[in-house]
Amino acid sequence: MEIELHNLKRKVRQYEEVLQNTLNYREQWQSETRGQIKDTLQHMIDATGLPARIELHQDIENLEAVVLTLGQAKSGMFQRVSEDIQRHLIKHNGSLVYQQLFNGKIIVLLNYPFIENYGKPSPPKTIAIYRPEELREPYFVRHMEEFVQEVANWEDYDDDEPNKRIGFQLNFGANGGETPE
Repeated sequence: MEIELHNLKRKVRQYEEVLQNTLNYREQWQSETRGQIKDTLQHMIDATGLPARIELHQDIENLEAVVLTLGQAKSGMFQRVSEDIQRHLIKHNGSLVYQQLFNGKIIVLLNYPFIENYGKPSPPKTIAIYRPEELREPYFVRHMEEFVQEVANWEDYDDDEPNKRIGFQLNFGANGGETPE
């Protein structure tokens, strides 16, 4: 019986190690990682002039996020409600998110731009998942480059690439009329 239990004991030790890692990663997020992410992103904003800001989302303990956002703006499109009133469509310009997962690791997500009430936003793109000690400066630069490129591609959408997706489903058909849902 002891021989059969050897493998089980090894798995129990591995499980205990994983649980301890979660506690360590969460502690590291609070003491170092959150600040490192915030400072690194702010440095890149300052160095490049990117019109972005950093937000901390701390609604749920151990599921916090550091978000680099390009903010919101009027899309330039509006619905005429009456002769004097216009209802503007708001454009969310995209964001780069560093969020804690349930196990203390960090997921990096790219949220594409979208225009409210103009189709459906694309789901976030997962860039990577890291243990806190794995996040290094070159990764931040690579994440930021990918984010800026994806947002620029979204903004520069045209029909040169017929299968290119732009981050939302158009709600108008080829003839300008609404497509059936």
